[in-house]
Amino acid sequence: MEIYEHQPGYQVRQHWLLSFSVLVLLVFGALAILQTLAVGLIPFLFGIGFDQLPALLSGTLDHPNGRMAFLFIQGLGGGLAFWLGGWLFIRLVDKKTMRLSRQFSPEKLHEIGLVFPILIGFVLFNSLWVYLNMNMEFPEAWKGLETLLREKEDQLMELTLYLTDFASTGELLMGILVIGVLAGIGEEYLFRGIVQPKMHAYTQNAHLAVWLTALIFSAIHFQFYGFLPRMMLGALFGYLYLYSGTLVFPILAHILNNTFTLFLVYFNKLNLIDYDMENATELHWEYVLIGGVVFLLSWKRFLSRQKTQTHA
Repeated sequence: MEIYEHQPGYQVRQHWLLSFSVLVLLVFGALAILQTLAVGLIPFLFGIGFDQLPALLSGTLDHPNGRMAFLFIQGLGGGLAFWLGGWLFIRLVDKKTMRLSRQFSPEKLHEIGLVFPILIGFVLFNSLWVYLNMNMEFPEAWKGLETLLREKEDQLMELTLYLTDFASTGELLMGILVIGVLAGIGEEYLFRGIVQPKMHAYTQNAHLAVWLTALIFSAIHFQFYGFLPRMMLGALFGYLYLYSGTLVFPILAHILNNTFTLFLVYFNKLNLIDYDMENATELHWEYVLIGGVVFLLSWKRFLSRQKTQTHA
């Protein structure tokens, strides 16, 4: 069960729409402030002039420090902003606590190693949803919308390729810190740590809360052709938190998922493996089946361990 309790001495009650509106304003405010701060520091930290910032932000700047600067903006104005906005909300507005000391207690972290096979199995199985989503075709009457979505997807893919086209081990490590660690911590703190338990409280249905949060989590990435697999991944993170009662499980799974992808991209660049983020024209059923079996066996073990701890 998620941990989202009143701070001692406080019993704040708010309408759900007002509560979420304030949360959105705080998160986007933190994003705006931290990204502005990050952009303002770029000339001093990376030697990139203010006149070069438009090219940097569009992913077209050819500068030796360009990618590191872009990652710096993403880190300060991305994962960190999600955490800061959420933290301000629960401390100053909702007057709640996640009881992090309880979430990090040793008894809650038994079988943390199961996150690895669960995540790897799920990623392999999720390639089915990646394939179906990437190859989705619209009815003839909606071809204009499909063209618009494809163009937006191509623009976002260009930025992604620029961001992950690591030219050195240093850039790879910076990418892991920003895209893996900071994004994993910040997004899970906000979505699974705050949004999901609030949805649970409002709907009085744990499963509905998991899927609504996963839907929002996927939607804010603004990638239609990655919406389904990202929503499925968000649901996995949600259930990891729901059944474990600690954010450590979804945070670790999120970090592993993002870091695993970064290593695939980097190893592909070194010609050690064949991996193309843009190409989802082939579906390997053997990976889907193997992943499904690994995931189900690991998930069954995870659930049995959680039940054992609950009744201990």
